[in-house]
Amino acid sequence: MSAAASMNSRSSSTKANKPIPVSRPSASILLISPCNEILLLSRVKSSSSFPSAHVFPGGNLSLNQDGQIPDVDDIDRHEDGEVYRLGAVRECFEESGILLARRCDDSDTLLELGDQELEDGRHAVHTNSVNFKDWLTARGGVPDTGSLIPFTRWITPANIPKRFTTQMYLYFLPLPHQAISNITGALSSRKGAVIPNPTSDGGIEHTSARFLPLTECLSMSRSGEIILFPPQLFLLHLLVSFLSPLEGLDGIDAGKLSKQREMVLDFVRSGDPSWMEKCISPTALLWKRSDGRAVLALDKPGAELNGSSRKGDTERVILVNFRKEGPRDVEVAWKKDIFEAERQAKGKL
Repeated sequence: MSAAASMNSRSSSTKANKPIPVSRPSASILLISPCNEILLLSRVKSSSSFPSAHVFPGGNLSLNQDGQIPDVDDIDRHEDGEVYRLGAVRECFEESGILLARRCDDSDTLLELGDQELEDGRHAVHTNSVNFKDWLTARGGVPDTGSLIPFTRWITPANIPKRFTTQMYLYFLPLPHQAISNITGALSSRKGAVIPNPTSDGGIEHTSARFLPLTECLSMSRSGEIILFPPQLFLLHLLVSFLSPLEGLDGIDAGKLSKQREMVLDFVRSGDPSWMEKCISPTALLWKRSDGRAVLALDKPGAELNGSSRKGDTERVILVNFRKEGPRDVEVAWKKDIFEAERQAKGKL
């Protein structure tokens, strides 16, 4: 099928003979702290998307703020690009107060502004009182879009009324300057900077914002303390083995933190396609006999990309119990292990 034909598939009918809802372009950032923790925001219960869930900073692209968004029938709508990168940096600023920007006169230095100036700018951008790039330019800064690392795209299944095509990114905040001389390679290029504490947006969309160890995020999800939707839990699952807390250290060892980040980069670049290019649209595969959880396959790229060369993860699946309050008992497993378990369970009947 040609690219044009695959794009036209969005207007084809579902099993219920209804047009597939258009997926809205959005972007999100897995923001890694100087100590290799991750930023999670707690969404308000009244939110129209992911209510009460813990999410990464991000949101919908804006024509006025981010620039021209590819048309619905344009395959670039589902590709990494400057409009997605700018939207990701802007949304991170609006939602957490953390400004991912560098100084115009020094590409190796992050732009640092006072707390009140940041808060005023955050409000002005959120209310569209000022253009984000113009606001930055007036302060001698530019969005640090070049430091964003693509890390999967997710397209909402065709049977869901409210759909998104979301570009996920990794962003590593500068490592602690205490041991900066121990760092080698590309990750050591930026100088130390003061990173403001993340804050909620005053309850507009989020009630809290904090950096947490990845192990703690997953532990709280397993215990039911927080809600993580499948995409967020899946990506945390992929990273946790690389960004585990450093045990037994009297102080911060930037060299070991840098090594963890290098392993993440090696992983993100691996695979066929790489994790930078994978496009995932979860599809129901089966219901697990032992506990009734849905098993979601991750190999399909989404209705808009059927027939294209894009694909997701063919080896893993997500298990989830969908409840009224949100997904629970979310778990990542190897597809082959689930098939074997189901074969054995069927044999016992």
